[in-house]
Amino acid sequence: MRRIAFHLNCLEQGGAERVVTNLAHQFYAEGYEVFIATEWFGENEFQIDEGIRRVHVGLTEEDKRQSRAVQIVRRVTHLRQFVKKYQPDVLIAFAQKANYRALMATVGMKVPVIISIRTDPVGHYDSLADKIQIPLLFPRAAGCVFQTQGQKEFFPEGTQRKSRIILNPINDKYIGVPRPEKRTKTVVQSGRLVDFKNQLMLIRAFVKVHEKHPDYDLKIYGGDSFDGTKELLEALIAEKHAGSFVTLMGASDELEKVLNDAAVYAFSSDWEGLPNALLEAMALGLPIVATDCPCGGPRTVMQDGYNGLLVPIKDEDAMAAGICRLIENPEEAERLGENARKIAEIANGQAVFEQWRDYIETLIG
Repeated sequence: MRRIAFHLNCLEQGGAERVVTNLAHQFYAEGYEVFIATEWFGENEFQIDEGIRRVHVGLTEEDKRQSRAVQIVRRVTHLRQFVKKYQPDVLIAFAQKANYRALMATVGMKVPVIISIRTDPVGHYDSLADKIQIPLLFPRAAGCVFQTQGQKEFFPEGTQRKSRIILNPINDKYIGVPRPEKRTKTVVQSGRLVDFKNQLMLIRAFVKVHEKHPDYDLKIYGGDSFDGTKELLEALIAEKHAGSFVTLMGASDELEKVLNDAAVYAFSSDWEGLPNALLEAMALGLPIVATDCPCGGPRTVMQDGYNGLLVPIKDEDAMAAGICRLIENPEEAERLGENARKIAEIANGQAVFEQWRDYIETLIG
């Protein structure tokens, strides 16, 4: 029986954590022995099957009393002890610090490590520390999984040659949802209230849309990231006297139901990896206006004018124009939405799992 181990910070609800949880369950269902090594436990985590073994490899209470340098060493040491004890056939790391830890922890071992890039490398893999660690550690990786071509092109050619681009899996509940008989006069967005998603720009754009189409409203679904964004959004809504037509809806576990009949889905991020929210909106067949943000997530899955509209980042006029275009041309909107729905053919859970499985078996077989 193959042993697969995933390593990431925690299972707190987020994009990388969702992918790991889904993959872990699929590998377990296929008969693999699955481990998830995490640094800590979060407050609102994805649940895992009892048959999947989760192991804490983070700091102990004693470790937390040590200096930062000592804590870094202890994190690597704990992960190394985990690998020695459970001897996985492959260790798959998700996200920046986990990637570095996994490559350091397995020095001198025969366990192949697959690293995974989950965000825009610009701003996240270009500090002085990154410029030292990447050439030292990344050559040790057996493979690397990227989400977009833009991510891939950022890294050294040696890493690119042994890599794969694999999309995020779409949750099954968003696939095959019937097309609504009639769309509501609502523009929607889903995702955490956080600065880089630039919901401030979206609200300013929608104020302009509302001037032309006063019978439409905007609903933003997403939990508070506690970075101050929610308060800024509330202040902007008040400033624009938009409380009657712009609503912060909070988080929802039924997005497949509340988003499905919207007139337009608006994606406004300044940067992302490959956003799950966008993939879910596509799978629902929603007419979409999306910022063409780095590192190319929307452009990886969308063709402007075929399955959605792409607009420049931070351009509220372009966003407003795109939303108005879909409102005023419902037949075009439906065509774009139906084409967007085809994303489920290549990004359903089984298809994505098979790509991961085949890549892993190629590296360890």
